[in-house]
Amino acid sequence: MLRLSFSIALNYNITPPGCDFIFNIHAAQTAHQTVVSESLTVSQQVTPKMYTDPVTHNRYLRLKAFAGPLTVRYEAVVDLAHHIAQPMEVPEVPVAQLPGAVLPYIYPSRYCESDRLHRLAVKEFGHLPQGYTRVQAICNWVTQRVMFRSNTSNGNTTALDTLVDETGVCRDFAHLMIALCRGVNIPARFATGIDYGADPALGPTDFHAYVEAFVGNRWYLFDPSGTAIPMGFVRFATGRDAADSAFATMFGGVQGTAPVMQIQAIPNAQGVLVVPEHVPHALSTDGIANYH
Repeated sequence: MLRLSFSIALNYNITPPGCDFIFNIHAAQTAHQTVVSESLTVSQQVTPKMYTDPVTHNRYLRLKAFAGPLTVRYEAVVDLAHHIAQPMEVPEVPVAQLPGAVLPYIYPSRYCESDRLHRLAVKEFGHLPQGYTRVQAICNWVTQRVMFRSNTSNGNTTALDTLVDETGVCRDFAHLMIALCRGVNIPARFATGIDYGADPALGPTDFHAYVEAFVGNRWYLFDPSGTAIPMGFVRFATGRDAADSAFATMFGGVQGTAPVMQIQAIPNAQGVLVVPEHVPHALSTDGIANYH
């Protein structure tokens, strides 16, 4: 088990008459991700409201802020006790046997046009043995084809755009991999969080987007950007694509600055320091699917 400690500070300047916010910055509580401690501070005298989605475990923070400066700070300590499997032993799940809650993740979505990428997906991956290894092949294909480059995409960039441009940031890599997975009937979803172990050359610690694919009857972690270490992912939110899981959604006039984020590995409950590293195993922080 590894333990990670992190903090997030978000700073805004709000214009009159105010702004409503929905945040996805709280660490999810899952079968293999446990929030040991956490704290939230808001600079304005407002009453935040929390809501946890019973299926995705997304934890939504909602608040109505007044005009003027606003700082939202979240700190947490999280334990990760990953489910570990051998890649060759993780099969795909036939569509007819997918749990009902997984079905939304086999369809096209706003940023993941799997219908338009279906022929490419079948051509490149349709002949491969089914299972976790096929998902890893899709992940590797995206990593090799797309170049990571900051400020090369925007809020309108889709998987198809990224395929054509062959450049993007982590969310673009994730959208393309998701679309290709869905193109061969593998459920895949967009995940956001914070990660330990990203290359410092990419800049300060930031939110990270990655992929969870549903194989072996649970959601497994993949990083098509190739910039981080999946063992060090702390999940905040999941959704069909970035539209479902933005770390902040604003309804009003507001200007913000770049998030200020820090993360470190600390000794776990047994006093042992475990540092995330690349491993050849299949990793999941989700439990076995038991929903219908």
